[in-house]
Amino acid sequence: MKPRSVYVCQACGYQAPKWLGRCPGCQAWSTLIEEIQASAPTPATAASGEPFGQPVALSRVVMDTAARVTTGIEELDRVLGGGLTTGSLVLVGGDPGIGKSTLLLQAVGQLTRRGQRALYLSAEESLAQIKMRAERLGVASDTLFLLSDTRIEALDAAIEQLQPAVIVVDSIQTVGVSELESAIGSVAQIRAVTQHLMHIAKGRNIATFVVGHVTKDGTIAGPKVMEHMVDTVLYFEGERTGPFRILRAHKNRFGSAQEIGIFEMQVQGLVPVANPSALFLSQRATAPGAVVITSMEGSRPLLLEIQALTAPAVYGTARRTAVGFDPQRVAMLCAVLDRRAGLETGNMDIYINVAGGVRISEPAADLGVILALASTVRNIAVPTDVVVIGEVGLAGEIRGASYLPARIQEAQRLGFSRCVVPKIDVERWQGPKARLPLTGVERVSAALAAVDLQ
Repeated sequence: MKPRSVYVCQACGYQAPKWLGRCPGCQAWSTLIEEIQASAPTPATAASGEPFGQPVALSRVVMDTAARVTTGIEELDRVLGGGLTTGSLVLVGGDPGIGKSTLLLQAVGQLTRRGQRALYLSAEESLAQIKMRAERLGVASDTLFLLSDTRIEALDAAIEQLQPAVIVVDSIQTVGVSELESAIGSVAQIRAVTQHLMHIAKGRNIATFVVGHVTKDGTIAGPKVMEHMVDTVLYFEGERTGPFRILRAHKNRFGSAQEIGIFEMQVQGLVPVANPSALFLSQRATAPGAVVITSMEGSRPLLLEIQALTAPAVYGTARRTAVGFDPQRVAMLCAVLDRRAGLETGNMDIYINVAGGVRISEPAADLGVILALASTVRNIAVPTDVVVIGEVGLAGEIRGASYLPARIQEAQRLGFSRCVVPKIDVERWQGPKARLPLTGVERVSAALAAVDLQ
């Protein structure tokens, strides 16, 4: 029996044969969403006619040891957890024009050079437009096939014909299921297409990339359940007018969700940045208010520059503005400076910036923000050969940081000669003999004295 569509309330589960503005069950407005309702299965079989799966003891489960497939793009492989996993469903989101289609076209181009067969479905661009981009990127292959269609059923037919190893759907908001009457791009269509692609990826063991548009809030458009259904969610970030892009994993069932990949947009496409720390510090400032810190992004230590600027608050309440750092944490650190170090900042507008467009979420950057603020308030520059690490508590104590050996080795590789670190880490870290001098500090006041800001 052909499946029929019903409208289901997302708040209480009430079902109606047609769309209603207000749910008769819970009286909520605009909560009825179209869904496909299949015919009821028999007790012994699923709706597809296949028998239900049987429970298996954990000790008897055989693990899939299939090796990952490298995409040929080192930064993308890093974020994916070491390469592309066969049968995975990867969702890539980002602002318009940020480079999502460029990155995926480069990736499938590299895969086809390694003997893989790929299928690229685009419902946004014509085949000639994709060909034009491929020529600019230097992608030319007889095993990369293009398809321009808005129906997901066309993808099924192409898979039967080509048997590809990799699929790209660009984008999921422009592809629909013919059985649904709702418009392409609606919540019901996106959810149905995602479920269809999940069956393709898992049932046929095909690695699948899906491009997703983002809303004005920066989240991927569509139901949140879409991100729960896929295996990996990647966000492409950066300024469209700038050359650098950051690929960040927000979810990854096959690796760490803390890794980032850094690219530079050039004429020939996205080029991986092999040494991001040197890149971010290439134009570092030497004025008061600039401090270099080390931040861990997954397993990678990055050296970043924290910049601070203060100005008299002439419009009443002082402002706390931060780019790349949590503004609420900036307010907390300002209070610590005031009460624990005697540095008054309550009557000042404060601006914090992480140079390079990187966002920092780990607390080990606290000490860098503290010293940058003290440097700009006292108008004294922090020595350029110093890198700082440490979390700051409300009592003014400097707490330990994780992965300290990797952080210090990265600083040593880039020519820094001294590290200001929590004192507890100096005592417990056992590194190589040739290492940077470590200045251990226990309190904020000691940290200010260590860089001549007291």
